[in-house]
Amino acid sequence: MRHGKKNNSLSRKTAHRNAMLANMASSLIEHKRINTTVAKAKVLQRYVEPLVTKSKEDTTHNRRIVFSKLKQKDAVTELFRNVAPKVGDRPGGYTRIIKLGNRLGDNAEMAMIELVDFNELYNAAKATKKKATRRSRRGGGKSASGAAAVSTAATENASEKTGDSSHEEE
Repeated sequence: MRHGKKNNSLSRKTAHRNAMLANMASSLIEHKRINTTVAKAKVLQRYVEPLVTKSKEDTTHNRRIVFSKLKQKDAVTELFRNVAPKVGDRPGGYTRIIKLGNRLGDNAEMAMIELVDFNELYNAAKATKKKATRRSRRGGGKSASGAAAVSTAATENASEKTGDSSHEEE
């Protein structure tokens, strides 16, 4: 039975797995996206997201915690200086995994893992889109377009009754 075995060991011993994840996390922070297998990408996502959350608050304590995981000073500096300000208002979900297909040599499932706020292709489409407002599901009021249609119909009826020809076409 698999009780208490939540993590994917990736067929590696603990020291090898921790070193590999630290190196992959540093590469992800430095290059903003990397290609790897789907299994490694999923494990890396669970490894990196708490580090990015820690980087939102720039304190010596948080820097030391992140450095104990990453073990590369340049990656820690990049994370706190460039990545954290860009993701400061995001409440989690800092990485995105995009499946790429199978690798030629061994048919392994490949994926690209990237930092969400550093992809200009996706962010350009999102920037032009208007932010949606939250709507109640109770159905208490009419929508703005429905109210506008009713008001234009009422003005047309009123203009017909008064004989006003300003709304009519000639």
